[in-house]
Amino acid sequence: MIHEDPRAYLLGLEGIALLRAFTGEFDRDFVEARIAEVRGILADEALADAAVEVDRVDSVAGYRLWSATYDRPNSAFDIDEPVVKEIVSSLPVGVALDAACGTGRYAEFLAGRGHRVIGVDSSPDMLTRAHVRVPQAEFLRGDLHRLPVADAEVDLVVCGLALTHVSTLEPVLAEFARVLRPGGHLVIADMHPERVAQGAVPPVRDAEGRPGRLSSYRHSIGDYLRAALPAGLQVRRCEEPPVPTGERSGPRTVLGPWELWPWCLADMVPEAKRAAGTPALVVWHFPLSSMERV
Repeated sequence: MIHEDPRAYLLGLEGIALLRAFTGEFDRDFVEARIAEVRGILADEALADAAVEVDRVDSVAGYRLWSATYDRPNSAFDIDEPVVKEIVSSLPVGVALDAACGTGRYAEFLAGRGHRVIGVDSSPDMLTRAHVRVPQAEFLRGDLHRLPVADAEVDLVVCGLALTHVSTLEPVLAEFARVLRPGGHLVIADMHPERVAQGAVPPVRDAEGRPGRLSSYRHSIGDYLRAALPAGLQVRRCEEPPVPTGERSGPRTVLGPWELWPWCLADMVPEAKRAAGTPALVVWHFPLSSMERV
């Protein structure tokens, strides 16, 4: 169970902003404004009574709940797709695996590029939608730790916004390397660890309306490298696309619905939000060594 108190989130953002001011990024007026805003947060009775108890939901159950609305506008898609598509478009056409394919957004793109596509996901609800979306692709139910794909069967693996839901990266990246042909390519887009640390975790509600968050893990940049390099994956590119910045005339004064937490909470303290900003995602391009593996 997670105790989500909006004051904790708001004070956390203010704290990050103040730390950055302490190291010289902002001036005295900024510091005084943040401290005044902190006093206002602590004095706000509406905030004091707004905490929500939230369940932790595993990825299979969470994506079953999310599948019906997954393809609605999602700002993360707008951030990862330009970078991933740019990388993939530079690669030869062959057999492509969309790992944790969801409803098939990358499978559709890969098929359109001319790849023979295999999609794998643990959620039958997501796979049903992917079948409809990309009928020419092959979709299989499976886990990222045990992909239902033969050794050296694919030329390209794409995995979008899924690895934040696995606790340890090493076995998953080893699986990606196993199914790749020597000289193949792995392209990963995932939530940036600092965004996960700031609460950017998908919300869901169950059939009774209880709030839940998909189980998510914060993988550092070093975690990816420690998992990739021993598997024979080499770093060609790493991008950290930022969160788009929208200008507001002033702070939001209402909490907004829980489903929009923490994003609408951040709008309540726009100056602290900007100062505490982090990259939105991390996107990796890992070619697999062309040397024969033992």
